[in-house]
Amino acid sequence: MSERRDPADFIRGNTALHEAPLIPEIRLHLATEIVPIWQMTEEELEKSGLPPPFWAFAWAGGQALARYILDNPAIVSGKSVLDFGAGSGLIGIAAAKSGANRVLSADIDDFAVEAIKLNVAANAVEIAATTEDLAGVENRGWEVILVGDMCYERPLAERIEAWLRRLAGEGVEVLIGDPGRTYLPKSGMEKLVSYAVKTTRELEDTDVRNTSVWRLLPD
Repeated sequence: MSERRDPADFIRGNTALHEAPLIPEIRLHLATEIVPIWQMTEEELEKSGLPPPFWAFAWAGGQALARYILDNPAIVSGKSVLDFGAGSGLIGIAAAKSGANRVLSADIDDFAVEAIKLNVAANAVEIAATTEDLAGVENRGWEVILVGDMCYERPLAERIEAWLRRLAGEGVEVLIGDPGRTYLPKSGMEKLVSYAVKTTRELEDTDVRNTSVWRLLPD
């Protein structure tokens, strides 16, 4: 079994600070075509004891939701915010920059949480981060929950949707950024805005994804 590398060292060694195309206000440690992480297949990552590096990319749904929050700061200003399935922490950083009172970025990948910490430092904001799996838990004081690009797998999407609808029914504002992934809920959603998000063919098989921000409606 190969030795597990230190997450911070791995991130620094395989990414560079860049702005996401739709969010020039925020710099993130992102993989590029010229760094080794692009050449690592999931099989190679698994052999190295590393999870797939979802945190190393600014996915279209996250970019759209972060853009919407930055352009509409009243949604989060002065509020307690959960950035769920946070990846790089882009959405949580946008919420912090928009005046959120508290932001918790949650991702079960410890490499993602380390990336969030590095990205938070790069953007001079304050965010807490956790690897706890929060799906299904009772509300811990969150007034707004932000979710980007989490509808790519049926069991996960269904589990998250049921939890989020319950919280929406309790009065939590739940916003979802998604470029039309397969398991995005087909009903009970209000579209707020759409963006043309520049991406790469390595990630999305296209150069631009039409990506929307949705409000999840309670049952």
